[in-house]
Amino acid sequence: MTKKQKKGLVRIGITTLLYIAGIVSEHAQWPGFVWIMAAAYLLISYDILRKSVINIMHGEIFDENFLMSVASLGAVALGQLDEAVAVMLFYQIGEWFQSYAVSKSRKSIAALMDIRPDYANIEQDGKIVQVDPEDVQPGTVIVVEPGERVPLDGVVESGTSSLDTSALTGESVPRSVRPGSDVISGCINQSGVLYVKTTKPFGQSTVAKVLELVENASDRKAPAEQFITRFSRIYTPVVCALALALAVLPPLLFQQPWTVWIYRALTFLVISCPCALVISVPLSFFGGIGGASRAGILVKGSTYLEALEDVKTMVFDKTGTITRGTFQVTEIKPADLPAERLLMYAAAAEQHSSHPIAQSILRKAQELHDAPVLTAENVQEIPGHGVSADVDHQHILAGNTRLMESQGIPASILPAGSGMGTVVYIAVNGVYAGMIEISDEIKEDSATALTLLRRYGLKKFVMLTGDNEQVAERVAGQTGIDEYHASLLPQDKVEILTRLLSQDKTAFVGDGINDAPVLAAADVGIAMGALGSDAAIEAADVVLMKDRLTQIVTAIAIAHKTLRIVRENIVFALGVKVLILILGALGMANMWAAVFADVGVAFLCILNAMRCLRVPEILLD
Repeated sequence: MTKKQKKGLVRIGITTLLYIAGIVSEHAQWPGFVWIMAAAYLLISYDILRKSVINIMHGEIFDENFLMSVASLGAVALGQLDEAVAVMLFYQIGEWFQSYAVSKSRKSIAALMDIRPDYANIEQDGKIVQVDPEDVQPGTVIVVEPGERVPLDGVVESGTSSLDTSALTGESVPRSVRPGSDVISGCINQSGVLYVKTTKPFGQSTVAKVLELVENASDRKAPAEQFITRFSRIYTPVVCALALALAVLPPLLFQQPWTVWIYRALTFLVISCPCALVISVPLSFFGGIGGASRAGILVKGSTYLEALEDVKTMVFDKTGTITRGTFQVTEIKPADLPAERLLMYAAAAEQHSSHPIAQSILRKAQELHDAPVLTAENVQEIPGHGVSADVDHQHILAGNTRLMESQGIPASILPAGSGMGTVVYIAVNGVYAGMIEISDEIKEDSATALTLLRRYGLKKFVMLTGDNEQVAERVAGQTGIDEYHASLLPQDKVEILTRLLSQDKTAFVGDGINDAPVLAAADVGIAMGALGSDAAIEAADVVLMKDRLTQIVTAIAIAHKTLRIVRENIVFALGVKVLILILGALGMANMWAAVFADVGVAFLCILNAMRCLRVPEILLD
């Protein structure tokens, strides 16, 4: 509880005691009732009255402070001191619970904000010196002691340890690192001392990007939030005009008593206060975003939370999304040269590529300890085709059938793979030399995730891949994909996604390595397991920190729950207000009913909104 909340609670408590004392003195006919109630009124309402005056001076007249001030001062003028105090007291109680609910919903986000490192250790003259992470330049070797947070992204130079990534991903299992391992900022070093060579300045580090994403999440308002903002700007002046008409017209036109209709008008004002809507709708979205961040899901704003609920078609990248992306060479089929030589040619050509297929060829080549080390020159990566390079005075091509055909090697002479993996064809000096088959495993939760997503109303699953037809067909059949498109170039993926966007609300899910254009084009771009990918964090609307498809189900579940609660609050608040407004205008609802219609409804809506913080536990594991 904050200091401000504690002070507010003390003020509410003192006012309550004064109010009880005033009621007792009135019933016992003791002197001092007016003074006690006046003291209680000033204590509980001075900040509301002050805000109202300041807002009027700035031209902001029609807000809840104005409504409460007019209604309570009118009750004082009519001699209803006890009701004036009660209106303000219950309003302040509602405001206190709102403040408490907001601070509670901020806790999960505040915990995430704690990942910001306070310092970085560098070695100077044989001593460890603490410096600001923002002052550390890329290429600097920093020292991370056990128990300390990794301050910047980098590569382990020396040392072995385990990293606690739970603050970033919600993952409880530590991640082992050794020399050559990439480390990202925000993780906690659990055991050994690590010497890390930084690769990025602090402003471009993972932790800085995540913090910026969370801090800016509230700037992107959902249509429901924007509706409430526009609604309150029109609604408040209208109800003020109606209250004025209620106070003036019956006495002037029908010679009704002024006090009766002024009292009804004041009651009407209290009832009409739009606190429940103005507070609970943004609070619901804030709670949904906070609950998602606690589950390792970063949503860039409530507009994307609302868009997630409407998604009917989900498009997946294959490698690293539906499959593990950890390829292994399963077969080498040379044509006219030794298998070892074929592998070394392919490895040399692929050595500068970060693609998972290229990395699997390099790993296989590294297993051949006595094999000659070949260097490549004039390396050219051809997107969607493969690579070409000059290796050991030979021109090497490594890629798919499109690459071979573009170089005059007909597809008819290329042998087919087993259908269980991706085939890389190798050509030497324009002559087909052999093939390497590489297999990838489907993630164990892929089929389960798609089954669960259908329960949330998703109608169609599409897979886009640059892989061959046989592999795409096998993966689609084993996971429940409705439609797949194989052998695609990067621009083909965007073209197919554009067509799908014209048919339904569509989300694209990728691993974030090379999917930035498609992530940006989708209605909702979801990057999974892409915490270390700058392109993913920039382009995606939702970032899943864990490399699990079931996290998408969690994100969809959070979106559905949040929007359901938002709609419940809107319907409940408006329904109760309209009913009691009619009763108040007819004289069938007094100031106590008005207090319930304002503070009571707001309080119930706030309690309902706080449910957004709870993530469906069944989907967390």
